[in-house]
Amino acid sequence: MKQMNDAAGYPASGSTPESMLAFERALNEFRCYLNDPVATVDDAIAASPSMVMAHVLKAYLHLLGTEPAGLPVARACLDAALALPANEREKYHLEAVRRITAGHWRDAARTLEDLSAEYPRDALALQAGHLVDFLVGDSRMLRDRIARALPHWSKTLPGYHAVIGMHAFGLEETGDYVQADRQGRLSVELEPRDGWGQHAVAHVLEMTNRRRDGIAWMQGNVDAWSQDSFFAVHNWWHLALYHLELEQIDEVLRLYDGPIFGQRSTPIFDMVDASALLWRLHLRGIDLGDRWEALADNWTPHIGAGNYAFNDFHAAMAFGGSRRPKSLQALLEVQRAAMRGDGDNAFFVREVGHSATLAIQAFGEGDYAQAVQLLRPIRNIANRFGGSHAQRDLFDLTLIEATFRAGNTALAAALAAERAALRPQSPLARLYVQRSMGLAQAA
Repeated sequence: MKQMNDAAGYPASGSTPESMLAFERALNEFRCYLNDPVATVDDAIAASPSMVMAHVLKAYLHLLGTEPAGLPVARACLDAALALPANEREKYHLEAVRRITAGHWRDAARTLEDLSAEYPRDALALQAGHLVDFLVGDSRMLRDRIARALPHWSKTLPGYHAVIGMHAFGLEETGDYVQADRQGRLSVELEPRDGWGQHAVAHVLEMTNRRRDGIAWMQGNVDAWSQDSFFAVHNWWHLALYHLELEQIDEVLRLYDGPIFGQRSTPIFDMVDASALLWRLHLRGIDLGDRWEALADNWTPHIGAGNYAFNDFHAAMAFGGSRRPKSLQALLEVQRAAMRGDGDNAFFVREVGHSATLAIQAFGEGDYAQAVQLLRPIRNIANRFGGSHAQRDLFDLTLIEATFRAGNTALAAALAAERAALRPQSPLARLYVQRSMGLAQAA
């Protein structure tokens, strides 16, 4: 049976014109985070069950969201693909999928790195590798994986906007905000519906504390990044952070009750954003009503997952905020079991995740001194369990608030000065400085 080449010119084993058309459409949906790429790649598989890369893409779609329910689906995809004839490029992909399903994310990242060195125009390899880099917290590879491939790309290749958008996010995570801003805006200019490029610029504006610019950026093309996008909640979350920094609490709550969690979304990534936003409000003493309850209900089925410490950390916030000590204790027990495993999550939990979850527990129980003791050793290595700088800012925010509540005057003043130096125009940073001065005067 004659096989097709994909849009980058690489042969795809078992493909047909019909399956390739559906496959390329699914790839585009995935790189823009639009519509339902799982349904679309199922169309490719239905058109040609022997198309290896269609099974590979379906596996990635079920793995890279860290959804526990996605693992058995990914394993089934892997089994189906392994029974088919595959070329060298496809075998790289199959090995990466195998390693992710086994919990060996860092090994998968290296496999995809080697794949991209050999086949730099493989957009799926770049995107899967980029997302794995994010999940393991490897900021340098978020940038360099893409930079290595850029000389092989041009505007004539489908997906160029996504490659530029990924490069923008990697540049932002390594502190090159000027170039990141430029690349991210170019990505969106080339493809207004590129949710990742939109979010890369949002990260730049968050990290440089350009709150009003951030609001303008997000409000400038709301329909493009929010309609039929499975990345929309995260981008709404970014908009909410700008309003929160401006002390516009009513607007933050409106966004939470609307596009962020108004539908009580159940995907893990959406619940992470919901927890992260409520915890920020909780740290400020905002009355959240029964919002924690609904979110904790959604996290409850995932207590036993034990597959990704970053998710556990955010589940702990919901259980702490809703005062569910038994749920939080059960989560800690699952983490203790995870630390005895051989996958990368054992390291994520051991190095950062378990202490972070214990700190949330201590904060919720009013043992602020213990929360400080737990957070101080891990906040500088928090990248080791994934996430972005903006997401991991919760470590600093929780540490600062715990220090104030513990009455540690000297450390509170030091942390307040640190944040004010980093964000000199931040109203919250100024508030911390004022609070630390008040503590010193009262001492």
